[in-house]
Amino acid sequence: MKPLIVLLSSFIIALFVLKIIKNEYDFLLSARIAMSIMLVFTAIGHFAFTKGMSMMIPNLIPYKESFVYLTGVFEIFMAIGLLIPRFKYIAAWTLIIFLLLMLPANIYASINHVNYQKGTFDGHGLSYLWFRIPLQILFIIWVYMCSIRM
Repeated sequence: MKPLIVLLSSFIIALFVLKIIKNEYDFLLSARIAMSIMLVFTAIGHFAFTKGMSMMIPNLIPYKESFVYLTGVFEIFMAIGLLIPRFKYIAAWTLIIFLLLMLPANIYASINHVNYQKGTFDGHGLSYLWFRIPLQILFIIWVYMCSIRM
C-alpha cells in the first residue's frame, strides 16, 4: 500500500511542480518522476528490511542478502534511467521484466506468510496477493504508458 501512496502522491506533486516550472502539465514526465520516486522508496526498503526481504527468496537461491542489496541498487539505477531521455526506453523494458520476475518472490512470501518489515512468518498470507498482483500490474502498465508507449 505504501508504494502506491508514494506513487500517486508523487505524481500529483510532480504534475503541479512541472505546471509551475513549464507553464503546462506534463503527464508523462510527472508519471516517470513519480515512478522513480517510488522505486527509490522501495529500494530503501531493501536496505532497511534486508532480513525480511531475504526471507521472501526461496531457499534454493544462495546469497539472499546480497541479492536483496543488488535488487535495491538495481531499482535505484532504473529510477535514474527513467528520468534520462536517452535511457528511459531501455530502463522501462528492463523494469517491466524485473517486475515480472519479482512476482514469484511475492507469491512465495505470501504462501509462507513472510512479514518482510518484521522479518517474521506472521504476514498476511495469500490474501496479500489480492492486492499485490493488481499493484504489480499497475506498475507495469504505468511504466509502459509513460516510458514506452508515449
